[in-house]
Amino acid sequence: MQLRKQMMVAVLALCLGLSACAKSSDSEASGDGPAKLVETANPDVQQVVLTEEAATRLDIQMTATTGFAGAAIIPYASVVYDADGAAWAYTSPKPLTFVRTPITVASIDGDEAHLSAGPASGTEVVTVGTAELFGTEQGIGQ
Repeated sequence: MQLRKQMMVAVLALCLGLSACAKSSDSEASGDGPAKLVETANPDVQQVVLTEEAATRLDIQMTATTGFAGAAIIPYASVVYDADGAAWAYTSPKPLTFVRTPITVASIDGDEAHLSAGPASGTEVVTVGTAELFGTEQGIGQ
């Protein structure tokens, strides 16, 4: 009997905890959600479009790729690997819109990834929020 009571309390606590996860912003409460996925020409890649609030919550930060001896250099924090081991970085073709771009990592030097293929020098890449964008695009955690 005591075990049954404890199970009921645990289930009730879980339900109350889940109900506390209600959406807080106007856009989220309207059903738009914090992120929207948009198809691209590549069927394996989707654009992730965030609300301003979502981008702020994730603290999305970006930096421009640099070039050295003909190779682009990005922060290693910008690199994400898919399940097949392919390397990618997120670029932003327009505000609050992020698209996964294929890269080839030639070498890693400390906090820098030296690329033999990828976005052109000067292209902005995400440095903070990369994993969250990837998880959103892949439907991880939903």
